[in-house]
Amino acid sequence: MKYSLFDFAKEVLTNSDKPLTYQEIWEKGVELGLDKKLNVTGKTPWQSLGARLFVDVRDNKNSDFIKLGKNPARFFLKSKKDFLPKDVIEKIEITESKPTKEVDHFTERDLHPLLTYFVYANPSFNRGRSVLTKTIYHEKSKKNGYNEWLHPDLVGFYIPLEEWDNNLIEFNRLSENNVIKLYSFEIKKTINKGNYRQSFFQAVSNSSWANEGYLVAAYIKRDDDLLSELARLSTSFGIGIIHLDLQDIDSSSVIFPAKHKEKLDWDTMNKLVEQNKDFAKFIQDVKIDFESKRIHKSEYDKIIEDPEKYIKKILK
Repeated sequence: MKYSLFDFAKEVLTNSDKPLTYQEIWEKGVELGLDKKLNVTGKTPWQSLGARLFVDVRDNKNSDFIKLGKNPARFFLKSKKDFLPKDVIEKIEITESKPTKEVDHFTERDLHPLLTYFVYANPSFNRGRSVLTKTIYHEKSKKNGYNEWLHPDLVGFYIPLEEWDNNLIEFNRLSENNVIKLYSFEIKKTINKGNYRQSFFQAVSNSSWANEGYLVAAYIKRDDDLLSELARLSTSFGIGIIHLDLQDIDSSSVIFPAKHKEKLDWDTMNKLVEQNKDFAKFIQDVKIDFESKRIHKSEYDKIIEDPEKYIKKILK
């Protein structure tokens, strides 16, 4: 008999002592190598698993599964329900609300070259435009009590020198709507229920000056409730969310787009220039490139040629 998604879920939950979301069932099954038994197509097989489980519990009175809790719902085997304590969901939610200890040894700054590669090479972000970045080293900043969350991790820019006529570039300098587009990025290793609010509002704080601001992470927990909240915050504050996929860097994507702002926050930019030499140099270099109509790539973060090799190195 063909191995089904129900068989997959049942095998995972047989070895679990607590209810799991459908995303957690999928992740655990992949860890156990059970996905190799399946013949599934599509880029989001966990969504197919979730749909099957929700429908089966709702419509099949003889289902092997039960659903517990909501936002997010969790699944467990009906045959094992008597072994669950009554407050199991409450205990799980309390645990998940606490910051989790990260086991990977790479640092947030190790992700900078991958983000630089993504914004330059991935059309889901740049739509075919050449966007370059520069790392902002916080440790170079002047220290005082008003600079917390002022500095982004990376900044980026785009000038359409290859797409626009030189005379039009010059003419654009006479208008208020300048052709230069500036980006701000806040990078985290992980976004989960324990840290998403602090991470998001850190991105809000240090991206206010730019045309577009983004919160970036290598790991974003597959949780409908978390993604729904990130979508709400993104819509409310205009900050985009980028997922850097360390399993397949070219599958990285903009989960929620940033709201483009036509006007820059010049007061905040001035403060950044005063406080940080890297940001001041970035502004100077972009100005020179705009005036000379030539991009000097050597002044910005290097674009790695072999991102897969780099990922293997930082994950060792």
